[in-house]
Amino acid sequence: MVELNITWYVDYLVMQLLSKGNVMLKIKEVKVQGYKKIIEASDETSKLHCFIAIHDTTLGPALGGTRMYPYSRKQDALEDALRLAKGMTYKSALAEDGLGGGKSVIIGNPITDKTPALLLAFAEAVNSLDGDYIAAEDMGTSPEDMLIMRKKTPYVVALPTEKSSGDPSHYTARGVFHGLQAVAQKLWGDRSLKHKRIAIQGLGHVGGKLAGILFWEGADLILSDIDEQLLHATALRYGAETRSPSDIYQVDCDILCPCAMGASINDATTSKLRCKAVAGAANNQLALPEHGLKLMEKKILYAPDYLINSGGIINVATELEPNGYDPKLARDRVEHIYERLLHLFDKAERQRKPASQVADEIAEYNLKHLIGKRKVPLIFNR
Repeated sequence: MVELNITWYVDYLVMQLLSKGNVMLKIKEVKVQGYKKIIEASDETSKLHCFIAIHDTTLGPALGGTRMYPYSRKQDALEDALRLAKGMTYKSALAEDGLGGGKSVIIGNPITDKTPALLLAFAEAVNSLDGDYIAAEDMGTSPEDMLIMRKKTPYVVALPTEKSSGDPSHYTARGVFHGLQAVAQKLWGDRSLKHKRIAIQGLGHVGGKLAGILFWEGADLILSDIDEQLLHATALRYGAETRSPSDIYQVDCDILCPCAMGASINDATTSKLRCKAVAGAANNQLALPEHGLKLMEKKILYAPDYLINSGGIINVATELEPNGYDPKLARDRVEHIYERLLHLFDKAERQRKPASQVADEIAEYNLKHLIGKRKVPLIFNR
């Protein structure tokens, strides 16, 4: 659990009517050291309860997805937002995309609790930050949800329109694939993944697409997901082995690919690992920084999550270019994940440090020296 020193206080109270219904949006600020701004917003009518965390805007406005999940405790939702927001700062710093780090989480079940009214109320909360935070889709939300939010705020991207970038998961999955190629090159001197045993934990938007890419590259897949029906169908499609969520960590494989919730690499799982590398799409894979050191001690190569999974943010950032979104430019930029990871692996080996620590150091250097700082204003091409 993240150690927090929080002073709760009411910074301001926003009470305004939405276009439909008498909705009272209440916003208060949460003070957390090291973060630029965090707000908690709620609305009784639409049942909205959310946190928006802005970690850093040194290099540009904060951009990060909106996650909707039925957190059992308010504190869990806040801690998730804080971890994810910081990860987005480091992700954009390494990608040099001229953006800062932020994240938002909505407490609720996206299947049963998500409504247009809730999304519009959330959009009002985003709009109250005056462009310091830009929302995109994430776990539990979709590009179609972003289109609804666009009615109340301009600060939203990844819309399902001709001028926007749409669902970024294709680019995230492709970026992870390039990262896996870098892992293969580092471990075996060949970027080919043919006949490599790759265990994918989580078959959501990114994990499912990644499974398809790896199948056609000739990899031997081992799959796991909490949705047994989805797991069976995907395994049948790709001739894959299956494992339960609790067993996937101890499967004998070449690469473990976490593509679900964060903190999957922790005290309980590191002792079970029987892989040569951990490299996947999930955010915040290491429960604590010292787990990166534990992986190194076990001679398990680790691809820092916010580098290997940066294809989505690279794609969305391209949408904000002055000339508008260009999928070919986004594709070409995502391919650079391969070179960036190889450079990081070599640097970590030379310095005899965990790859996770070296990634943090590079990101912090870029932040300190303003490398990749945005020089042109954001253009919201609709």
